[in-house]
Amino acid sequence: MMNITYGEAKISNSLRISILLKTAYIQTYAVDGITFEFANLITEKFSDEQIKKNIKENPPRLIVAYYDNNPVGVADIIFNSNCPIRNIPVPQLGKLYVLEKFFGKGIGYGLINEAEKKVLQNGFNSFNLEVYINNSKAIAFYKRQGYTSIGSVNLPLETNTYENLIMNKVL
Repeated sequence: MMNITYGEAKISNSLRISILLKTAYIQTYAVDGITFEFANLITEKFSDEQIKKNIKENPPRLIVAYYDNNPVGVADIIFNSNCPIRNIPVPQLGKLYVLEKFFGKGIGYGLINEAEKKVLQNGFNSFNLEVYINNSKAIAFYKRQGYTSIGSVNLPLETNTYENLIMNKVL
């Protein structure tokens, strides 16, 4: 049994969190290799500077799973989000990434539970997420956690557009 702990992200761990996010994103989405569009996205979105900014602006936003004091998973809560389907304020799980080596060990489950607790503590009773429509593993995981699809939206990047499911859970 692995000893996994969970806690809010600390600025001192921003570089390691940045690398974790980039690695997990590549493991999941680089099915055609590293395109320029892909490289630009992860370089900007998951930079050490961006992670530090997110932690400074909203400390409870990032929840980190640690194994032996090393980050192995991250959940990102966007509290000031509007549901694109229902057009109402609903916090959104911006990302839930676990390093591939740690799949199947309950870490994703632990992260989503911690995120749901934070959402409830902040006075919300509903939680949304967006997931790429072709990410069947993630969709199955979220369904097992009680999330249901309420529609889809398009995510435009530089030259491509990707369809994402919007899933919701009443907490």
